[in-house]
Amino acid sequence: MKINNFGTQGINPYKNSVNKINAANKTEAAKGTDKVEISAAAKELQQVSQISSERAEKIEALKKQVQSGTYEVKAQDVAKGIVNFYSKN
Repeated sequence: MKINNFGTQGINPYKNSVNKINAANKTEAAKGTDKVEISAAAKELQQVSQISSERAEKIEALKKQVQSGTYEVKAQDVAKGIVNFYSKN
C-alpha cells in the first residue's frame, strides 16, 4: 500500500507560529519609541545635589582640621559675616 502526503507537504505548524511571533515583534518595535524629558526644576535639583556634595567635602575638611587642632577662627571674617547678615535683614 502506498501512502502519499497530498496537501501536507511543506507545512510546519511550529515554523508558522514562530513567523507570526517574529512579525508581531517587528511591528511592535516599529510602532514607537520611549522619550524622556527632564524639566528645568529637575535640572536645578541636580545642580543643588552637586553643590551639596561640594559643601559636604568642605565640611569633612573642616571636621578633620578641628579634630587635629589645626583649625583657626579668624575673628574679622566672623565679624564681617555677622554684620552682613544683620544688615541684609
